[in-house]
Amino acid sequence: MTPNALNFSGGPGALPPIVLNQTRDAIAALPETGLSVLGMSHRSDWFRAILDEAERNIRQLLGLSDRYAVTFVQGGSSLLFATIPMNFATDAYAPPEYVNSGYWSSRATAEAGRVRACRIAWDGQRGGYRELPALDRLDVAADAAYLHYVTNETVEGLQFAEPSRAPSVPLIADMSSDFLSKPLAADRFAMIYAHAQKNLGPAGVTVALIDREMLARIPGDLPHILDLRTQIAHRSNYNTPPVFAIYVLTLVTRWLRDDIGGLAAMQRINETKAQRLYGTLDALRDAVAVHAALPWRSRMNAAFTFGDERLDRAFVDAAGERGIVGLEGHRSLGGLRASLYNAVTPEAVETLCETLTEFSVQRV
Repeated sequence: MTPNALNFSGGPGALPPIVLNQTRDAIAALPETGLSVLGMSHRSDWFRAILDEAERNIRQLLGLSDRYAVTFVQGGSSLLFATIPMNFATDAYAPPEYVNSGYWSSRATAEAGRVRACRIAWDGQRGGYRELPALDRLDVAADAAYLHYVTNETVEGLQFAEPSRAPSVPLIADMSSDFLSKPLAADRFAMIYAHAQKNLGPAGVTVALIDREMLARIPGDLPHILDLRTQIAHRSNYNTPPVFAIYVLTLVTRWLRDDIGGLAAMQRINETKAQRLYGTLDALRDAVAVHAALPWRSRMNAAFTFGDERLDRAFVDAAGERGIVGLEGHRSLGGLRASLYNAVTPEAVETLCETLTEFSVQRV
């Protein structure tokens, strides 16, 4: 297998081979236009059709109703960390509440706090971000503007189960690293957002699904570019959008729909991959430590360590000899991380597991 096939990076993540091939051809010339996708106008009929298809595919994959607006924005989740409270945390409501469950949720909380005072509904920092709370048991003010959480913490390898019911306040979720990895009861959320560079394509575009009832909260004095109604009203084409990233996202949604067979099939594949990897890590016993406590282990990102920085580096080198890339842990945590995003194949995971076992026997 090529390094593209053995890419376990936390982001940008692996892309399906069929999408890579289609993208390569489109960079030279789109079959529909004869022009490179990199030179296509965002005002062209071709791109309008791509935007429409991207939205249609996402709605079909999720079974998403017209209650939700679908828009494609720029700036990644990092920009939305600030614009969400600007749009929805008005003085008519109590402060928004945040679940601080890892590196990225702590970033979201800090940015929101620069806009408006926030309340921490749960904080996992003291425990080293190794476990998660039950969302339906959190003590959240009845008049809170919203409750925000990150569904999958890529750095620490933690993943929430989907809430069993809609909470009493609007629920907003950053799903950047597990969006479209499994079916989703979207109607339990007031807003879902996800940047592309995990499961959806290259960086540059962020998908936002917004309950239209939330739009009435938005104050009228926001700069137009920060007002989410602007993006919706202009159908994701207010200012020059990332045409290339949205095109690749559309190819990925076609792949999920046509080649994989939908999100239930994708979930089965992802669960098989995660079971194989965690089974291997657990079989190594004391040689390897998985960061996340067992009930909250992520099916998207496994963070682990051999307990010695030299051994971790040696394993990265050994894996590299097999063509495996992207195993370095996040700079804030160190250690190792294997990301099992949608395009990572079971065969690639099998190669990683064989390498882990061989390395453990030889070096640990």
